[in-house]
Amino acid sequence: MGQYQDIFTQQKLATLFPAQRTEEFFEALFGDAEEGSYDIELGYTGGNDNRLHFELRLTQRPGKCLACNLTYGLPQVFSRHPVINVPGIAQAVAEATGSDNASWQLGATKEVSNTLHVIPLLIEVA
Repeated sequence: MGQYQDIFTQQKLATLFPAQRTEEFFEALFGDAEEGSYDIELGYTGGNDNRLHFELRLTQRPGKCLACNLTYGLPQVFSRHPVINVPGIAQAVAEATGSDNASWQLGATKEVSNTLHVIPLLIEVA
């Protein structure tokens, strides 16, 4: 996991991307959080030096469908959506590492399973 595994614990990740942000996202998108078909969670997958690898994990909600056509366009949506706030996540990651600047890039959605899709998030701190 690299030199940052002690910083980016499950507790820290939940602080960077609280669970209620999923509800707020679907409320903003559909006007009703119940309409969302997945939950969003921030995961840390490793890093070294100034490159840290995270992912936004989309986990299917019970009774809903996590279809590829729902998730493949999400990197573009998430990169601009104020509730998801990827720039804010990147800045908080930078601060957690003792840096004050960060750049970020979202990758393409990857289908891990029928119930889990991930969007890679690379954050470079300076």
